[in-house]
Amino acid sequence: MKLTVLCDNHTVIDRYLLGEPALSIYIENGRDRILFDTGYSDVFIQNAMTLGIDLSHLSAIVISHGHNDHTGGLFHLLNRFDLSGTRLIAHPDIFQKRIYDGLDVGCPISRAFCEEKGLIITETRDPVKLSENLYYLGEIPRQTAFESRFPTGEIIGRGNRIPDYVMDDSALAYLSEEGPFVITGCSHSGICNILLAAVSLYDRRVKASGIIGGFHLLQESDPLEETVRFLKDHTCGTLYPCHCVSLRAKCRLMQELPVREIGTGEVIEVQ
Repeated sequence: MKLTVLCDNHTVIDRYLLGEPALSIYIENGRDRILFDTGYSDVFIQNAMTLGIDLSHLSAIVISHGHNDHTGGLFHLLNRFDLSGTRLIAHPDIFQKRIYDGLDVGCPISRAFCEEKGLIITETRDPVKLSENLYYLGEIPRQTAFESRFPTGEIIGRGNRIPDYVMDDSALAYLSEEGPFVITGCSHSGICNILLAAVSLYDRRVKASGIIGGFHLLQESDPLEETVRFLKDHTCGTLYPCHCVSLRAKCRLMQELPVREIGTGEVIEVQ
């Protein structure tokens, strides 16, 4: 499996690509071409063109969760390319209207718009096999006691406002022989909870062979320390924290774990 970061908060030096506070990763797995998240804007499309990546022949689009820094580029993607017949896989909540700190942070397009553009939509809370050894994890069980259980704004619908626990937050897992290589968007559901969900796909005890994506670790805290301890016990490979991981959190992870710098334009090969 080959991963190319099409959009991240940071860019790799001397690549001359664009960055924004968002995430998009292009995945090549055998003959399958999968787009994981679409950033805020058309930045990921511009970067794909610079890198010589053709987004007009995708096998599937997977959305980690419904926030606009992961779904905003869908509008540009569907207006730029004819992707009729392409699968869109996501949790049923991704099109919910969301408000955080007075701002609309939800997906800027509707399910109807995606259907008009010919996407074949699979809304599911269950794991889905996308291609050989690659799975969408579905709704992540919240098992750990130390990861955030506080709402991130509100969901608005049918005249109601309810706390938003981002239950749609999910991830991908590539099932290597060593253990799952996890590709995550923001980890609102908890990076450790995501690892537990990925490991549960095996019928034997394994550790994660690597992780790339946002870990949603933004400050020094007791949960960060618990996360570091958990990752030490449950991973055996390299971590690539990006997007919503603060510099302080990255530094703390680097003190205990193998962490590699990542950013727009970086390519990773996973066996």
